[in-house]
Amino acid sequence: METKKVWFVTGASKGLGLALVKKLLENNYRVVATTRNSQSLISEIGETSETFLPLEVNLTDNEDVKSAISKSIDHFGQLDVIVNNAGYGQIGTLEELSDKEARANFDINVFGTLNVIRNAMPYLRQQKSGHIFNISSVGGYNANFPGWGIYCATKFAVAGLTESLAEEIKDFGVKATVVYPGYFRTDFLSKDSVKTPENAIPDYEAARNSQQAHLDEMNGNQPNDPEKGAEVLIRISKEENPPVHLLLGSGTHEFLDHKIDIIKGDAQKWESLTVSTAI
Repeated sequence: METKKVWFVTGASKGLGLALVKKLLENNYRVVATTRNSQSLISEIGETSETFLPLEVNLTDNEDVKSAISKSIDHFGQLDVIVNNAGYGQIGTLEELSDKEARANFDINVFGTLNVIRNAMPYLRQQKSGHIFNISSVGGYNANFPGWGIYCATKFAVAGLTESLAEEIKDFGVKATVVYPGYFRTDFLSKDSVKTPENAIPDYEAARNSQQAHLDEMNGNQPNDPEKGAEVLIRISKEENPPVHLLLGSGTHEFLDHKIDIIKGDAQKWESLTVSTAI
């Protein structure tokens, strides 16, 4: 009988992460699931077993992440697929958000991801196999949403580091994929997953309208099913040559096409100046 792969999933207590963990266990994979509060995972799925290891991890603490990876190896004997899913949305214009608010979003969305990669790669590199999924967002390639600049910046960073990672690790037989989810019907837009600026500036009317549209109108009406999203990730993990970039969800191609049109339009309009610097 084939030994099922071991998945390490961060941000596993809700949303796409929880849907993925449940789908993996249904398909007899072995799963390490991390969260800030392991009791929420235990209540939702169950206690530690031969197929499931819930861990309470502070992703911003490199030593805590290192310990979690070590516990995972001790429990299952291997790691095969890493899913850096943990993150949250920080709403607020660049002027409104404090240095503390901006850095906190980067700490989880970017540096938490780097901590996992840094500590998982020695095992993946040694076994000459593995796959790392880094969850970005449609906001990781198209950031024309007023009031979402810091969040989008974190997701652009995730996309950029994954592109480099894919090149760095391919000689070891390890794959990397950046996933750009669109709007999935999860609790991402709830008050527990999205933070608003502590000191809002009333003049930013467009940002407030965007904020309210997401929190009041889009929340609960997202067009994509997280369980189906989880199935896609499992399918991609089986591919011999998986994509480095994976659009995930209905509507994501429209965001991509819009960004490409904008860049091409600007490039064509200002081409004479672009090439005017040649020696």
